[in-house]
Amino acid sequence: MSLIQTSDTLTTTPLHPLAPCPADNLVTDNLVTDNLVAGHNASEHTTSLQDLQDLTVSGALRLSPLPIARPLLMVGHGTRNSKGRQDLIDFAAIYQRLDPSRPVIPCFLELTEPSIQDGVDQCVEQGYTDISVLPILLFAARHNKFDVTCELDRAKARHPQLTFHYGRHFGITPAILDLWNKRLAMLDTPEHNPHGIARQDTVLLFIGRGSSDPDANGDVYKLARILWEGSGYHTVETCFIGITHPRLEEGFRRSRFYHPKRIVVLPYFMFTGVLMEKIEAIAARQQALYPDIDIAALPEMGIHPQLLSVLRDREIETQQGQVAMNCEMCKFRIVGSAASAGHGHGHDHHGHEHDHHGHAHGHGHEHESNLDPYAEPEKYHHRIWQVP
Repeated sequence: MSLIQTSDTLTTTPLHPLAPCPADNLVTDNLVTDNLVAGHNASEHTTSLQDLQDLTVSGALRLSPLPIARPLLMVGHGTRNSKGRQDLIDFAAIYQRLDPSRPVIPCFLELTEPSIQDGVDQCVEQGYTDISVLPILLFAARHNKFDVTCELDRAKARHPQLTFHYGRHFGITPAILDLWNKRLAMLDTPEHNPHGIARQDTVLLFIGRGSSDPDANGDVYKLARILWEGSGYHTVETCFIGITHPRLEEGFRRSRFYHPKRIVVLPYFMFTGVLMEKIEAIAARQQALYPDIDIAALPEMGIHPQLLSVLRDREIETQQGQVAMNCEMCKFRIVGSAASAGHGHGHDHHGHEHDHHGHAHGHGHEHESNLDPYAEPEKYHHRIWQVP
């Protein structure tokens, strides 16, 4: 198996989450390195912060001006993986450097610190009462719709003077599609495809995180399909690393039905973490079991200029009151509608105060025990339309 490491991303040396960024931190902006073993540095060359600023000046990284100098709370999911945690911290640090007009404060929903409450408290200590909040999440599932909003309700109860302007997830955007299309194109080069295997002999295996929200899971399929359209790959198989089905092992099994010479593994993750490590381990086992099939595994997106551009769009939306989400297929709405018609029980997911830290939610995240409540598809189907 070849684990393809790209270095079209921007990284910094580790920073304290709430501290000013030292001026001598470095970033990377070169395009591609050789295939590297998982865990190795993906960059062979570094450039200074000035080069990052030059990306903005040259138009390679376009950030529209902010209408309001309002603090931004960037909420990551959280992970016990130190590198994954640091990725979010660095993402916020780079974004802050590109525009120091307001504070950019990283925090996490669970599993690590600083917490959302810590981030809110920092804004309050600096005298702010209006705060933009962005979930650094790819799709709109439970965390985006329920857990983060409940944490903001808790913060509001502690600080009644606050007004939160809650933004939307990253979603399916042309910028993210462009990012992945360019990386897939890299896999066609002799450096990464020495046997010259054609796309028509290749299956694209798209891996989503998996959630307990049917709408979010549907968006994973939609994105995978859009990437496949016009790509030339024989087909695309979509699977998930947890919670929902089909799981990754099943995705590999289905991919082999087409007798491919190559399987390209695309994990749709923003940063590394326990689940990315799990994907890499499963892919390596599959390569050992099926040595006649070339398995090329892409890394997570990482801190990429395209993601910084999407982040800017989402921040501006919070300032202009333009946040728009498709709520028609939200399971909270559907179950609530059934309850109002006498077919179930509803639940208001915007007005509760409770702590989601320090215990498993029962929806299959990396912090759960070895028991997987959704391991069997039957159990998944039985529970999926339940709301908290």
